[in-house]
Order: sequence, then C-alpha cells, then structure tokens
Amino acid sequence: MAYVSMGEAHRRITEYLNRFYDAVSYQDGASLKFLLSLSSNSPSLLSLADALNVYQDANRLIKQSDKYSQLGEILVPLFRALQTYRLANLIDAYQSFEKASNAFIQEFRNWDSAWALEALYVVAYEIRILAEKADRELGSNGKPPEKLKAAGSFLMKVFGVLAGKGTKRVGALYVTCQLFKVYFKLGTVNLCRSVIRSIETARIFDFEEFPKRDKVTYMYYTGRLEVFNENFPAADHKLSYALKNCNPYNEANIRMILKYLIPVKLSIGILPKDWLLEKYNLIEYRNVVQSLKRGDLRLLRQALTEHEDRFLRSGVYLVLEKLELQVYQRLLKKIYILQRQKDPIKAHQLKLEIIVKALKWLEIEMDLDEVECIVAILIYKNLVKGYFAHKSKVVVLSKQDPFPKLNGKPVNS
Repeated sequence: MAYVSMGEAHRRITEYLNRFYDAVSYQDGASLKFLLSLSSNSPSLLSLADALNVYQDANRLIKQSDKYSQLGEILVPLFRALQTYRLANLIDAYQSFEKASNAFIQEFRNWDSAWALEALYVVAYEIRILAEKADRELGSNGKPPEKLKAAGSFLMKVFGVLAGKGTKRVGALYVTCQLFKVYFKLGTVNLCRSVIRSIETARIFDFEEFPKRDKVTYMYYTGRLEVFNENFPAADHKLSYALKNCNPYNEANIRMILKYLIPVKLSIGILPKDWLLEKYNLIEYRNVVQSLKRGDLRLLRQALTEHEDRFLRSGVYLVLEKLELQVYQRLLKKIYILQRQKDPIKAHQLKLEIIVKALKWLEIEMDLDEVECIVAILIYKNLVKGYFAHKSKVVVLSKQDPFPKLNGKPVNS
C-alpha cells in the first residue's frame, strides 16, 4: 500500500464523489458501473481505498454536501466496503457492500428508465463474488459460511425489481444467471425452479429480447438441470443452444458446455470426434467413447474408476454409468458380425454361453442367468430386437435391424 498524503487522499475522495454524482445526474450507466466494481482491483479504486484508509473523515464530506448527501445511503457503506476490501477484511466488505447495494436498489426502483442496468449487473455480480470470498474467510475462521445464502436472498429481491413491465425487465435474465451460480454453488439447485418458472411461463418475458450472453448462460444452467433430471432430449436442446450461440473464441466456456453436452450426446447414441476431445482438453471421455465403439465393458468401467472424482463433481457419473447398456449392445453386435462371417445362416442365433465367454475374455465374470437378464433388458429397452429360446439358452435376433440405432433418443424412451 503506497504512502498517500492527507491532501492527496482528500483529492482522490472528492474526485470519486464528483464522478459518482455526475454518473447518476447524467444517467451515465457506463461510468457508474466502473465505480461499483469493487473486486475488479482497478488502479483507480485501489488508490481510492488507500485514500480512504488515510483520510478517516470521508463520511463527513458526504453528509455536509448537499449534492453528495442525497446519495449518502449508497456512498457511506460503499466507502466502508472499499476500505475493508483493501485491508482483506472480506466479511466486513461483504456486509458493507450489501448495505450499499440495498440502498442502490431503492434508488434504481425510482429511476424511470433502464439507464443503470449495467451498473445493476455489476452490483449483482459483486454481491455473489464478495459473498463467496467472505464465506471462505468464515470457513477459515471455523465459522459456518452464510454470506452466499444471504446473497441469494438479495438477488431474489433484485429479480423482483426487474420482473415487472417496462424496459428494465431485460435485466431479469442476467440476475437469474447469477442466482443459478449461487444455487449450484450452495447445492440448492431445487431453488432454481421458481425462477425458471417465472422466466418461461410469464407472458411479460420474451426470451428472444434478452441479450445473447444471458441467453447462453441461462441455457447452459437449465441444460445442466435437465442432465440431473435425466431429461436428455431437453438437456440436448438447451446445451446445444448454448454451444451454438457461445462466443467461438471463448474456449473455456465452450469446454464447460461440452463437459455436460458430451455425456448427453453419448446417452442418445451420438459419439464425439477425437479432435474435439483433444482441442477442449476433455480426454477423460476418450476411453468412454472407445468403450462404446468396441463394446468393451472393462474399458468403460476403468474410465469411470479413473475419472470418478471428476465425473462425480460434474454430476455426470450416473449418466455415464448407464452407458453400460449401449456397451452390451455393441458387444452383442460384434459377436453377431463375427458369427455372420463364419456361418451366415445361423448368425441371428446368439448362444448365451458365447456372450459369457466374451465377457470372461474382458475379465468380467458372469453366469448364464446374469447374461440372460442383461439381454432381456436390452430387448425391453429396444436396443436389441429379438426373443429368447429359453430351453436352448439362445437369443434369436430379428433378421431385420437387430440392433436399432438410438437416433438421438434416450435409451429409456
């Protein structure tokens, strides 16, 4: 922290107050948002924070000025947030910023137009970021984290302000996306439902009028929710929309989308190309894809074990585990192809003991009854067309299309 004289500190504080007052007076949202970007660590805000920690009477400057005092409910706690953030007192910084944000929301309600929407976005973003940092500090002090939950409540209040009629409503989707990030972080994704319902069923919202950035984020998070609910057609639609409309140069975001879209595509029978996995560093899916191509159950299980932690954290482990049925289908198909080469007339008659031997070669021990049960499931799920000849322990395959393709439909449809 550089040395600042009292006179220089006074100058910096007065300059900031003038800029803040002018931004509000002239409805300059672009300038106002930078003045609120607490966690941006911009040189101007850092120098202001240093000045505030030298000149301890800044609140008097606000209260004694007619033009500053009308914004005092925002400025006084905002100064406190800047001071404490600079001193790495993150709990106090969050509490002060939340107080300033509540005052900002009250002013925002009274402004007729949506000129301050970008500034409101910064407030919503900062509330979430500061809450996460404050919770880490609480956790390191052995106290229960609680600020992110409080941030969620604040953001719901902001959503309510934006959800009415008028030009301000286009900001509702940005705040919704911030709420999603809070709920996913807290593990309370069930709370997303009420916000989604408001966006998707309320007549006042036209999804196409929202900014593209917010639509992509919204479809990404709602797509993830559909993955958790195992609604794969809806997940495919939403995540594909996010991928198609994502900034093509933002590889980090593309990777985030693909991390969920690939398991969804696999579940409906669509395999990604190797170059895609390489380009976006998603090689944990490589052996999963290879297991589906080869009908290699051992390889699938090895891949799930090797990357178990990563898949569990992403919430896709159960989706990938259910690919076993497709792997079994592929294994039976390979056996069928080999038999057709040797004896075309009897190719459609698969002896269960042959399947047992194939699994044993893959170091997977199963008896006839277990294999029969699996084949029965494959027939029931329409992954195999045929029937059992129980006495001879043979599955008789249909002579027309014995191994139907999923064609973009989930196995359980």
